[in-house]
Amino acid sequence: MKNIIDSTILKRREHPKKEDARGAFFRDTTAIIHSYPFRRLKHKTQVFFAPSNDHICTRIEHVMHVASIASSICKGLNLDDELAWAIGMGHDLGHTPFGHVGEWVLNDLNAVHGGFIHEVYSLRVVDYLAEYGRGLNLTYAVRDGIISHCGEKFEQFIVPEQRVKNLHEITDRNSTPSTWEGTVVRIADKIAYLGRDYEDAVKLKIILPDTLPSSVSNVIGSTNAEIINNLVQDVIKSSSVQTGIGFSDNIYESVCLMKDHNYNYIYKSPLLSEYHTYFERIMKLIYEYLEDIFIKNGFNLELYRKEKNLLSVRFGDYVLKMKTFYESVDGGFEQIVCDYLAGMSDNYALDCVNEILQPKYMENQFNRFMMERD
Repeated sequence: MKNIIDSTILKRREHPKKEDARGAFFRDTTAIIHSYPFRRLKHKTQVFFAPSNDHICTRIEHVMHVASIASSICKGLNLDDELAWAIGMGHDLGHTPFGHVGEWVLNDLNAVHGGFIHEVYSLRVVDYLAEYGRGLNLTYAVRDGIISHCGEKFEQFIVPEQRVKNLHEITDRNSTPSTWEGTVVRIADKIAYLGRDYEDAVKLKIILPDTLPSSVSNVIGSTNAEIINNLVQDVIKSSSVQTGIGFSDNIYESVCLMKDHNYNYIYKSPLLSEYHTYFERIMKLIYEYLEDIFIKNGFNLELYRKEKNLLSVRFGDYVLKMKTFYESVDGGFEQIVCDYLAGMSDNYALDCVNEILQPKYMENQFNRFMMERD
């Protein structure tokens, strides 16, 4: 099992740099974990919005789970585990606040400008938006794995394309990774969330313990640890150059049954549906507010300050810092509001709503007024 594409191409960067002792792919990992988009993942929803519960999976934990699982599979298949680790750590850098709900909302709000797909947006983040328009300058293989990681499709086997693509021409989820390692990450993404989402749902009492069908629990296990171990071992045993990376027949059947179980009893549960309506209101309010003040204020920071709230000032600062990027790369500013909102953490988005509705400046002025009256 070997990549056909020459390693010099897989390690190629948009802006050439002299490599060091870390190696190209490990260096990509360090660039990712030191970036602002990665740091914000610790306050972004994976599936369940539970900021006060430290034991519920967040987006940053999910990407580490994916990286760990993908690396384990690569070790078993004698593939490059450092490449898989880098792709896994970077694959969700473009995810919105509030998980997939945030993605669906942004897709609607940004429909006029092409919608929103987090896989495609993740490449935009690492190529351009990180480091205020400079990007992270990652290798081709890692960038390809990021944009092609789609964890929503449950294929039994995936074979890499083994060709060099123009990644900026990809606008949907139909692209397959160019490398074996990227293909492993795509499988690992599913393995990482199936059991963990089930365990989190039990912790939050969305479903009762031991509700998995016996056709799932007897085959792949009933705890996250059992499920990950059994699926990883099966992928290592079942994968080959001829069939691709994937699952044996009976394991794949159980994986699909568990996916259906999670969708029916967790993702579509009344509790999550209630949160979805709440998150939709939040994101629409922020989007419309930012769009309005950008149209009115343009690149005049003083006008943003006159709004008397921190969101406006911070957005105005972002607009000025990113002006050159949008002019030179995008050729316009149609995506600026979507970019800023997509980058927010859950907590920051909630703070922004408060700033729009009750700015701290107004609160401080009111408190000062009341003190003077006393």
